[in-house]
Order: sequence, then C-alpha cells, then structure tokens
Amino acid sequence: MKNDPGARGPVLDRRSLLRTGGALAVGAGALGGAATLGNLVSAATAPRGVATEELRIGYLPITDAAPLLVAHGDGYFEQQKLIVGRPVLFRSWSSLMEAFLTKQVDLIHLLMPSAVQLRYVLGADVKMVSWNHTGGGAITVAPHINDVSELAGTQVAIPGWWSIHNMLLQRVLRANGLTPVARTAPSRGDGTVELVVMGPADMIPALATGSISAFTVADPFNAGAVARGVGSLHMLLDEVWRDHACCVTVVHEDLIDKRPDTVQALVDSAVAAQLGIRADRSAAAAILSGKGYLPQPPPAVEVAMAGTVADPAGGPDRPRIDFHPYPFPSFTEELVRQMRQTVVDGETRFLDGLDPARVHRELVDDRFVRASIERHGGPAALGLPTSLTRHERLLS
Repeated sequence: MKNDPGARGPVLDRRSLLRTGGALAVGAGALGGAATLGNLVSAATAPRGVATEELRIGYLPITDAAPLLVAHGDGYFEQQKLIVGRPVLFRSWSSLMEAFLTKQVDLIHLLMPSAVQLRYVLGADVKMVSWNHTGGGAITVAPHINDVSELAGTQVAIPGWWSIHNMLLQRVLRANGLTPVARTAPSRGDGTVELVVMGPADMIPALATGSISAFTVADPFNAGAVARGVGSLHMLLDEVWRDHACCVTVVHEDLIDKRPDTVQALVDSAVAAQLGIRADRSAAAAILSGKGYLPQPPPAVEVAMAGTVADPAGGPDRPRIDFHPYPFPSFTEELVRQMRQTVVDGETRFLDGLDPARVHRELVDDRFVRASIERHGGPAALGLPTSLTRHERLLS
C-alpha cells in the first residue's frame, strides 16, 4: 500500500488491488458482463482520453438517474448552452464505473458508497457535485414471503456490495435476528441469509424462477416485479434511513479544474430538472419512458416516479422517491460509519482510520450546488432546510 500524494488517503498499488478480490465488481449484467477488478484497475491507471466539447453522460436504467435524464430530455442542458450527447445506458455498475474511469463518459450517477470506494481504493479523481435524489429503493420479496424472518436459509440479491441497498438491507436483517453472509451457504437453522450481487435487470427473472427469495434495488425494478405479479413490496429503504441519498452525480476533478463554468451549468441543469420533476412527476415519468431512457414498462415507471406510500410515523403519505440536490455533510459522515458495519465480499481495509469528516471534505465539492440552489429560489424551493444542515435518522 502506498500513500496518495494528493492526500486522498491510502491507495492500493496495482498488484495489491489485484489481490483484494471482487469488491469492485459490483454488479453483473450485459455489455460483456461485469468488469473485473483488474479491468477497473487498468481503467483507473489508463491514459486519459481527449476531452471534447460534447459532454457524455453514463447511467443505469433506474429512476435514480432521472435528474440527468430529464435535463437532457426536457431541454435543461440546452437552456444552459451545453452540448450533451444522448445519455449512454449501461447494464451494470461495474461497466459504468469502468467507462467513467477511462473517460468514455464525463459524468455519471453513482452509488455513493462506491464513490467513496473509487476515491480511497483506486485513488480515482472522482468528485461528487450533487445528490441525484433521496429514497427510491426498496426491498421486494417473493409472493410467499410474509415476514423478514422467512428469508433465513435463502439468497437475497443486492446491486453491489458498496451500495446503500446492501447497507440498509443488512440493518433490516439484523433487526430481525438474521445474519447476512457472503460466499457462505445460507442456513435456516442458523438464521443466515446469503447476499449475492446481481445486475438490476436480472433480479426480476431470478425472483420469478425462485433463484432468490428477495432483492433490494432502485426503482422501477421493484415496481416492475409487483406489476408482473412475481414479487411484493416489503418496505421502502427510506423507512430504514429517512431521506437517504443513494445515487449522486460525480465528475472528474480535472473537469472542475479545467472547466468550472461547464460544471456549474451541468449542476444548474440538474437542479432545474429536479424542480421540474417535483412539480410534475407524471410528466417526468412520461419523458423517461416516452424518450426511451428507461426501458421498463411505462406503468412501472409512473408508479416509481409518482407513487406514494403511507408514512410509518403517521405523517402525510410520502413519495417513493424524492429529488434534493444538496449533499449534507452529516450524511457522508454517517455513511462512512455505516460502511464499516457492512458485510462485503472484498477489500475493506481502506476504511480503517478513515475520518468521516475528512471524506466529505475530500470527496464532495458543494460550491456548484450551493450556487445553483440560490439561483433556483433557495433551499425552501427544493424542500431543504434553510440552514442546509440536518440530523440523520436511521430507523430499525
């Protein structure tokens, strides 16, 4: 292990990374299958491509990407005089990350724990500039599952080891007396549940065939399973960590250094799109489906974007997904603490001694989103506290 001269914390050299196993192979899927750890190491150390005027967005077909997709589909990028190509759809997180690391794409939405991992394991020049959304994930179970305890002795699919879905699923399992395990046959008698990484597009078929008993992932895959009658919605992950972020918008640090005005325009476009989505969720769903950004059935996309659920605390019904751009420091810090408690199949040493406050300072650049929030009516216009501070609420 060597120290990064840019003060990003411990960075593993290529040989060490190749010994660490599959923690970076966060999802399987199409486009040639999941990228291996070696692929991602090569991507992180490969010569960078030549920047072009046209910006390229990479995304997975989930509602978490909605602000970037609506910004493209509804003309918000054009309003900012940005030239942005049609967003490129990827089927797995690993292939998306590899494309980002090799600069085949300029910005992506990414699982926030994976952004932490890319910076502190690979030393990648990743910077988070805003949140995409809050909520939007759920635990979906097979129709015969009536209680979490019935998951004992079965396999449950997750989209990636370093995903908020995995982290919050494990809290739910432990709260119900179950033990999550990796690469270990699950035992009903011992109350263990084996977690398996699976591409989101593969989860519904696996649930339908009984290969897994449940999955946790972003919408519209949860809504899609319910619509097909192969699964039932057990709970939203927002019930476990209220208003948590899942996917965030990340760019390369050198884009910020070389083209800060472009980054500001990108963030302005995404924030404007978030406001537009919050004003008319059905119209946003129609854009996502009608313009082919999300290939799932339009009714499932509509439910995912515009649907509501009862508030367990007795308050007004809550949206399945909401859209807020501000990256709260308290969330980043609690995320790092929760990552330390999460079972993963792979490298975790990078978390040792990692100061949560330092992670926020080094990973997040909130200058652009702060300016954008003020340009779009201030925090209240986006449902944010005026102080831009909050207390994290993790529920059992």
